[in-house]
Amino acid sequence: MEEFYTLQGEGFNTGQAAYFIRIGGCDVGCSWCDIKESWNAQLYPPVETEAVVERAAACTAKAVVITGGEPFNYNLEYLISRLRELGMRIFVETSGSQPLSGEPHWICLSPKKNSPPLDEVFMKADELKMIIQDETDLTWAEENMQKVSGHCHLYLQPEWSHRNIIMPLIISYIKDHPRWKISLQSHKYMRIP
Repeated sequence: MEEFYTLQGEGFNTGQAAYFIRIGGCDVGCSWCDIKESWNAQLYPPVETEAVVERAAACTAKAVVITGGEPFNYNLEYLISRLRELGMRIFVETSGSQPLSGEPHWICLSPKKNSPPLDEVFMKADELKMIIQDETDLTWAEENMQKVSGHCHLYLQPEWSHRNIIMPLIISYIKDHPRWKISLQSHKYMRIP
């Protein structure tokens, strides 16, 4: 769908420079998605993988974030292996709704209620990022936290359009449950992609 060089705005790697590869197509379709234009893969013609790899490898930062849509709607084995061969660190953001492919260095799992993660994805997650729109999402977050490894980083992230309403609840919740940390969409505050 698109490629761009920016700073990671969310989660554990916030602030890190990275080349983003956004893959079109999503089978999850969250009502609050901020990239709804990524859902229909048919809107984006196929792109030569080697050209994408070359552009990513030419970037000063040797970090690549593969996101979507839902990137694992596709087999990422070739893309990830080529990027790894060129010394890139690979970070993938996924809902976990599809089987994983390739060997990324980091998996950020962001489960969605309407299409929960496959069981096999939980233990491979390095980061669990739960989007919180209302109080019921905290229960969903706890259910998912029970399925990841003890080494997985845990984040609660306010859904952007509800951030001012939900922020006090998240802050209070984290103070009572300090295993969680907050993730803010800092790129939106900085007004960068």
